[in-house]
Amino acid sequence: MDTQLFHIFRNTPTGRETFLQSIYFCHLLGASPVVYVPKHTKFLMYFEKDVVQVDLDGSYLSASETAEKHARELAEAEGLEPKFFNPKNFTASTLPDIPVDFDFMCCPRSISDLTSKIGLGYIGSRVRRIIRSARFPVLISSPSFRQWHSVTVFFGGSGNAVNALKLGVRIARKTGVKLRLFTQVEAGMTRDDYERAIIESGLGDDMSEYVDDWLLFFGGRLEENLYDVPHDSLLVVGAYGHGLIRDILFGSKVETIQSVMPNNLMVAGPNYVDHAV
Repeated sequence: MDTQLFHIFRNTPTGRETFLQSIYFCHLLGASPVVYVPKHTKFLMYFEKDVVQVDLDGSYLSASETAEKHARELAEAEGLEPKFFNPKNFTASTLPDIPVDFDFMCCPRSISDLTSKIGLGYIGSRVRRIIRSARFPVLISSPSFRQWHSVTVFFGGSGNAVNALKLGVRIARKTGVKLRLFTQVEAGMTRDDYERAIIESGLGDDMSEYVDDWLLFFGGRLEENLYDVPHDSLLVVGAYGHGLIRDILFGSKVETIQSVMPNNLMVAGPNYVDHAV
């Protein structure tokens, strides 16, 4: 089975920008876009440990008569043949069930709120729920389409960071782009400590083969150090879920990264399972 990215298509200018990001990602990774053109504003995703109901805003139903045509044209312009997903199972007549066995999913920062309400520092609660529950990573697109020419993994030595590094290696291996690490060094830690965590996780050889730059900061505020991350880099972070079910936090550093960086962001949640592309 080929690598698949799931995308909910919105037939609006902002929806076009998000889909162009999915197309670009698929083009680089040799993946197939699986496109869902919704006919209802709600759907269910049955994850192993959670059932997520997604409530789309009304713009996802805009100009439904031309949505599939526009999506196909955008994909075919980049040499991709999109697969259009039509739900076969429904929990209720207007509540389709969406499978969760994709390799990737692309979302804007929110899929349940009007675009006019969404700022850079806000990831909607439904997107957070998907990230927390999914075995696949979620690509959170920048507000407008932008190419990326490198991958930057944020590595802090935890299990979540190891997941992010595995994902970054996976993408770099397939695309051939430059891979770098970014580490905000914790008090009392040394570079050797982080290298040991990488080796113990079985990623030592991948580190040597794919990582050619490591931004280590032994001081300064994270917000200021983030300036050194190139604007045309895909950011990869590992997140964990905690807190109230409607207000899932990813950890202070990840929250800072997602709130100040305009780059495309790939998030591996706590249930992410690494697979070779």
